[in-house]
Amino acid sequence: MSEARPAPLSAPPAAPPPPARPAGAPPPSRPAVRAGGGAPAELLPVSPLGAGPAAVPGRARPPDRVDPLCPAVLDLPGPLHRPYVARPRALRGPLELYLAEVGAQDERALRWARELLDGEERARAGAFRRPRDRDAYVIAHATLRALLGPLLGVRADELPLMREPCAGCGAPHGRPALRAPGLHFSLSHSGDLVLVALAGTPVGVDVEGLASAEAVRSAQCALHATEVAELARLPAYERPAAFTRTWVRKEAYLKGLGTGLVRDPALDHVGTGDRPVSPSPRWTLRDVLVPAGYAAAVALRRE
Repeated sequence: MSEARPAPLSAPPAAPPPPARPAGAPPPSRPAVRAGGGAPAELLPVSPLGAGPAAVPGRARPPDRVDPLCPAVLDLPGPLHRPYVARPRALRGPLELYLAEVGAQDERALRWARELLDGEERARAGAFRRPRDRDAYVIAHATLRALLGPLLGVRADELPLMREPCAGCGAPHGRPALRAPGLHFSLSHSGDLVLVALAGTPVGVDVEGLASAEAVRSAQCALHATEVAELARLPAYERPAAFTRTWVRKEAYLKGLGTGLVRDPALDHVGTGDRPVSPSPRWTLRDVLVPAGYAAAVALRRE
């Protein structure tokens, strides 16, 4: 898998020529997606949440609008590539966001992705009954390995990954983590999308498909009282989108905390509107720009 270079929050200068690749390295990926008019972003600002990309000329920006961050889009290479070792690279800022699309990969890319997984990951992938779910798991974990490898200067299939203790029972089947200190990551996949966040401080990311009207009605108990009231004031046709963006904000924050849904999601108010509400002054919470039919968010602990 190749490495994508996300663009900065502000309008970027002309891109420099790409650096030379090591022999046998995968080709570079596509440029960052610019769907829906959002500004591509590499860094999650640690300044106030109101800070965002420059306004589009000729278009007024609402005073409370915060544009979503735009991840770099990764393409798995078509030919079968062996993982390679390069010198470690540093993070390019507080946060790097990457998006991979499962349906965009061909069978050769899937075979290459499977080779990166360890025995436990292959067993987990084999437990999925639907091929689409199995492919999503494989792409998600291969994407993660291919992004982490260059940061540590190790082969993607030899990463020192471990399982953290479960936040609920303490058993060693919690979220994946690195044995190496100083680098944090979060992984999420839903439907056709895989989203990865890399950071120097604890981070959480979540992507979900649009919730059904039934899901919105049945999940009211998982929302903060203020969020329930906000949804109730919306027309019925707007509630699925509002609920979904609320839910991904909650999941991103709880994954960043390391608790997941062991912590009651109703305890934290993250807002249902266009502007996320950070549930803690120690955390920055932002929406992430993803294709139509999905919502995504990222939470980053401030240094």
